[in-house]
Amino acid sequence: MANIALIIAGGSGARMHQNIPKQFITVNERPVIVYTMEAFQNHPDIDIISVVCIEGWERMLWAYAAQFNISKLKHIIQGGENGQSSIRNGVYELEKYYKNDDIVLIHDAIRPMVSAEIISDCIVTTRKYGCAIATIPCAEAMIQTLDGHISTGSYPRNNLKRTQTPQGFPIGKICDLHRRALEKGIMDSVASCTLMIEMGEQVYFSSGSEKNIKLTTVEDIDIFKALLAAKRSEWLKG
Repeated sequence: MANIALIIAGGSGARMHQNIPKQFITVNERPVIVYTMEAFQNHPDIDIISVVCIEGWERMLWAYAAQFNISKLKHIIQGGENGQSSIRNGVYELEKYYKNDDIVLIHDAIRPMVSAEIISDCIVTTRKYGCAIATIPCAEAMIQTLDGHISTGSYPRNNLKRTQTPQGFPIGKICDLHRRALEKGIMDSVASCTLMIEMGEQVYFSSGSEKNIKLTTVEDIDIFKALLAAKRSEWLKG
């Protein structure tokens, strides 16, 4: 059975306030998406890399793959109008080439620090339980608000998990989920895990990491640079 990385790079990154999509911002002479692809390229259990790409950047992505020896990249798929449709485009395309029980790991292009351990645990958990959502504990105190300004209630943090990517599924299962969601009129779920829950499905947890950061703001880029400058883990060595 194949293990396929589906990297979602379909967004424009408006919150970063830059002139190019955030997944293509260069950090230490490498675009962010190259770090992400390299993590899956270097993992021995990943067979194929596919990318859902923002329109107009497909040729650049193939060029980066050639430049940085991303030999596992086999598919570049056009993004949709939102995250759910971009993922749907990706899994529907993969369904044409792979078996229903092959595993797809859906991952944000802007999480370039994903480790080999996170990828491995996502694969193992997906094979065991039928899905896997990378998560980390909620360390902060959580308070509730209705208007965004005041709060009179709290929520027990032990009952909460912070979700990350990768999120793993058999291809047949995630494609069926998207078909059923369209039939129900669910069009803008924020992630695969929330779509699962909205469709009445259970999700299972795999290991995430505080270092597996999502590059959403300029400050996140600063954190990413600091993590790169720190002592490198084995999976980051070139």
